Amino acid sequence: MARDIGIDLGTANVLINVSGKGIVLNEPSVVAVNTTTNKVVAVGTEAYKMVGRTPGNIRVIRPLKNGVIADFDITEEMLSYFIEKLNVKGFMTKPNILICAPTGVTSIEQKAIIQAAEKSGGGKVYLDFEPKVAAVGAGLDIFKPQGNMVIDIGGGTTDIAVLSMGEIVTSSSLRYAGDSMNQAVISYIKNKHNLLIGSRTAEDIKIEIGSAFEPDENESITVRGRDMVDGLPKQTTVTAPEIQEALHYGLMSIVAATKKVLETTPPELSADIIDRGIMLTGGGALLKNIDKLISYHLQVPVLTADHPLEAVALGTGTLLKNIEKHQRF
Repeated sequence: MARDIGIDLGTANVLINVSGKGIVLNEPSVVAVNTTTNKVVAVGTEAYKMVGRTPGNIRVIRPLKNGVIADFDITEEMLSYFIEKLNVKGFMTKPNILICAPTGVTSIEQKAIIQAAEKSGGGKVYLDFEPKVAAVGAGLDIFKPQGNMVIDIGGGTTDIAVLSMGEIVTSSSLRYAGDSMNQAVISYIKNKHNLLIGSRTAEDIKIEIGSAFEPDENESITVRGRDMVDGLPKQTTVTAPEIQEALHYGLMSIVAATKKVLETTPPELSADIIDRGIMLTGGGALLKNIDKLISYHLQVPVLTADHPLEAVALGTGTLLKNIEKHQRF
C-alpha cells in the first residue's frame, strides 16, 4: 500500500511529510547538472555543497524561483529523486500527494506544479495554498468561524493571509523573502565595503548577526570575499546595525503588505486578530526581532510558530488525514 505524502515545494528547501511517519525529508531545492552530458550529478544537500564551487561544466540550478517552477524538467527530476529515496510507493499503487503553492500563483503555474508531482510518481495530486497549510502546521484552528492571520516568509515569496472557516478570506503574496534578503546583504557589502560575496556567505551573515529591529550594536562578523578594486581575496568586519540597514527597506515592504491585507479584512475578523495576534511561519520568521518589527508598526501582537521552517510540511500531515475534502485539480 502506498503512503500519502505532503510536499512543501519551497524555493529554498523541499520538505516531505509521509503519513504515519511525519517529516522524513528536508533538503535544499538545488540540483547540480553536468552541462556536457546533461546528466544530474547531485540533488539536495549534496548539490547545495557545490554552490559557488563548481568547475565550468557543472551547473548548480535552483529550479524554483519565487515559489514557482522556473525549470520544469529539473523540478521533476528533483521530486522523482526525493520520492524514490523515500520508498513510499506500493507494489501496484502510487501515493496521493498534497503539494503547496504560494497564494499568488497563476492557474498555469498551478498546473505546472501538479504536473511535476504527477510525473514524479504521484497518484492523485491535490494542491493547497501555503499560508493556509502553514497556519494548520503552526497549530491554529482555522476551521472555526474566527479570524486567524498568518505571515509565511519563505525563500522566494512572503505569503500573508487571513483565514476563517478553513478558507482564505484576504491574502497577498510578495516576492520579497529569504533570497531577496540575501541579495540585499550582497549589494550592501558590495557598495559599502567594495567586497564581492556569494549567496551562501550572505545567508550565513543573515543567520549569524541579522536583525530586523533594534540590532545589537556590539555584534559583528568577519566576512571574506573578493576585493572589487584589485580582485584579490580580502576580509572585512560587518556589524549587526549594517545588516539591519541592508534589510530594512525590504522588511518594510512586508509590513506594508500586511497592513494592506488588514485594511481589506472584515471588521469582525480584524477584532479576532487583535485578540489572537499574527502568526509568523517560514524560514524568514527566524530572523531576529522580526516579530517585534511587525508588532511595532501594526500595533498587533505577533507570535512565531514553534517550528517555523517546518510549519507547511507539518500542516500537510494534518490535512492529509482528510485528503478527500481537499480541492483537487
